[in-house]
Amino acid sequence: MTGVAIEAHGLGKAYGRGGRGHRALHDCSFRLPAGRVCALVGPNGAGKSTLLNLAAGLDRPSAGSLTVLGSTPGDVRDRIAFVSQDKPLYPQLTVADTLWAGAELNPGRWDPATADRIAGPLPRKARVRTLSGGQRTRLALALALGKRPELMLLDEPMADLDPLARHELMGVLMAETAEHGTGIVMSSHILTELEGACDYLLFVDGGRVRLGGEAEDIVSAHALLTGRKQDLSPHTVVESRTTGRQLTALVRKEGPVDTAAWAVTEPSLEELLLAHLRSPDAPPLLTPSASVVADAAGADEVAAA
Repeated sequence: MTGVAIEAHGLGKAYGRGGRGHRALHDCSFRLPAGRVCALVGPNGAGKSTLLNLAAGLDRPSAGSLTVLGSTPGDVRDRIAFVSQDKPLYPQLTVADTLWAGAELNPGRWDPATADRIAGPLPRKARVRTLSGGQRTRLALALALGKRPELMLLDEPMADLDPLARHELMGVLMAETAEHGTGIVMSSHILTELEGACDYLLFVDGGRVRLGGEAEDIVSAHALLTGRKQDLSPHTVVESRTTGRQLTALVRKEGPVDTAAWAVTEPSLEELLLAHLRSPDAPPLLTPSASVVADAAGADEVAAA
């Protein structure tokens, strides 16, 4: 699948009177290609849920612009599926009633076989209010995948699942992408939940996109250097620490690394993200596929309804 799933220019969201209170997002510009499995990662309170709510059309930006599948979020709600952290379901309905409602609300798009497969072991006569947190997650994902969306937005989707169910449903999501080209954006503050399953990364911290692009390319743009204290130029230092006369530094490579002076290893994605978390002043990095031309005019305007 070609095209763009989500594109933001100068995107901002502030809460409070007149949008001048707490800034959950500030001046975010990025592009997410269609058909990718994207990990939306960052610490609690970084702005991940706000970004997903905006993409789902449940809220409007305070500044800048956001498009989803080439249109405003409100115009493509039938082409996307959103599973929020609280997974709102009607507690008085049974599992069977909930799946029936999913079919009725998505005529022409509903895939009953997929929804039934994801719902799997759930007792069809059980009311939603009697289900465990993990069972409600499974039902919410069944509704989302049964809709056969072009883009799935998942906010902390696996938090209520045991490790076996998490592994099983992650496999289902990966198969969905491979078979139908469905784009998936999954937020989490636990990297190990997503590492290895996602091929794209958006790292949000302090309301800004700090890293964006193909996970493999972001990792390969960095190096972990160990050696005696000396000049690290021309490389951009993300984080460094000294033990005696030994210096260890995570750098963004700006040319060849002198392997005679440094022991060079490639950081893990987790090491890289932790270093950026500890170094909030490190410059952002977006790969070419994640970069957009700055829209200076739009960044200062309140987005239209």
